[in-house]
Amino acid sequence: MNKDKDYLLAIDNGTQSVRALVFDLDGQLIAKSKVEIEPYFSDQPGWAEQHVEYFWENVCAACQALWPQLPFPRTAIRAVALTTQRATVVNLDSEGKPLRPAILWLDQREEKNLPGMGLWGPVLALLGAKPSVTSFRSQAEAHWISRRQPEIWDKTARFLLLSGYHSYRLTGKYVDSVASQVGYLPFDFKRQDWCRPGDWKWKALPIRREQLPDLVPAGSPLGAITARAASETGIPVGLPVISAGADKACEVLASGSLNASTGSLSYGTTATYNTTDSRYLEAIRLVPPYPAAMPGSYNLETIVQRGYWMVNWFKREFGMREQRIANERGIEPEVLFDELLRQVPPGSMGLVLQPYWSPGVRVPGPEAKGAIIGFGDIHTRAHIYRAIIEGLAYALREGRERHEQRSGNRISTLRVSGGGSQSDEVMQITADIFGMAVERPHTYETSGLGAAINAAVGIGLYPDYATALEHMTHVGDRFLPVAENVRIYDKLYREVYRNMYGRLNPLYKSIRKITGYPA
Repeated sequence: MNKDKDYLLAIDNGTQSVRALVFDLDGQLIAKSKVEIEPYFSDQPGWAEQHVEYFWENVCAACQALWPQLPFPRTAIRAVALTTQRATVVNLDSEGKPLRPAILWLDQREEKNLPGMGLWGPVLALLGAKPSVTSFRSQAEAHWISRRQPEIWDKTARFLLLSGYHSYRLTGKYVDSVASQVGYLPFDFKRQDWCRPGDWKWKALPIRREQLPDLVPAGSPLGAITARAASETGIPVGLPVISAGADKACEVLASGSLNASTGSLSYGTTATYNTTDSRYLEAIRLVPPYPAAMPGSYNLETIVQRGYWMVNWFKREFGMREQRIANERGIEPEVLFDELLRQVPPGSMGLVLQPYWSPGVRVPGPEAKGAIIGFGDIHTRAHIYRAIIEGLAYALREGRERHEQRSGNRISTLRVSGGGSQSDEVMQITADIFGMAVERPHTYETSGLGAAINAAVGIGLYPDYATALEHMTHVGDRFLPVAENVRIYDKLYREVYRNMYGRLNPLYKSIRKITGYPA
């Protein structure tokens, strides 16, 4: 094996951009092309859709912009792997053409006019699962389309995730990765395969097995680049396409999380805390762990919906001054927002935020709302900004404790990725709230790196994931907790934050009853 001549291509279709990335076998990013995309359009409040071809066109644009940057011929690339945003669905006709725009994971529509489930209805009610199943069914895009656009559903020969659509465009085959299956689908998370005939999910959803792709474990071949895909993207024809996983699964893998001893925290649009386990464990009852980007493994996940979205909201609503000054100075606005964080002491002088900007099914409940308590006349927008960051870290710490209690394992290492990880101030706050050292991976492009790791294992450049991670993942900056800050945060977390939701929940229910929000 000549490591000087072996490279891997990762395609990463996120929510905000599409990136084409080339890594070497030491996990170093050699070349990168990034194309910003419009995340979605919204024809009605709460809808989030995007034209399916738009995603593919930008995959092609990102790849074509990459080739001039390579200091070596494309033939040095040994394999390609794909990672995408999760739970975005695509309807294709019998010829593989999109029938309607993709419905994104951000979409909030629900279908309340649901058909019955026959004998499964009383069985699930007896098991106490009816509320969860009803929520699952009402949020399933397939139900909304089949009930509101039956002419579209009748023509739907293939119902795919975005990852499955791109896999089809790359290989000409209806295939997808096991580790990309996150969404309202008849997927058996414990077996990591489509549900067996007779499973309640086939009765709960209008989806038929023939509409779904064949599933391939992470690290195994999906197919090869077709002549048409090669013409459109510039990727060499015949290059192996290796199964990877959804962006979060790949991010967790690239953080070095092989087992439950390493926690992976992501400050992304959706903030998450993950651990990897070979056992099927539900951190929250009836909320399954997702397939990890390693065969036979699971990612236990705690999600804070609209996590780092709150930071963007703050910058949009209260950060125009920093944006203007940054433009005048020719610097990144994040430099000035970090200055806001430094202006405020740990604990934000008693301002505590609960980051439930979007309701949940179980934790938090459907009536949940965000809350900030502890206001006084000394508080400024800088205090609010720091309280947002602290509130996110509190929620993710709560997730860590839930995972540890459920698994019986305590983490010894915490890796932090996502947009927020680029801020030293955010990293220090995280270390102080978690009360342990936190580390940044050596590259910001962790989801792409996770896909590249799958490619390396899939074509035998490394014999297994442990060896690949040893060579391709590295620790970047490390942040140690400050004892006095840990003391303050621990008391606020245990005595204030942990009590907020229970105390405020009756008020949330009253607000929902009076105003109808959230629906």
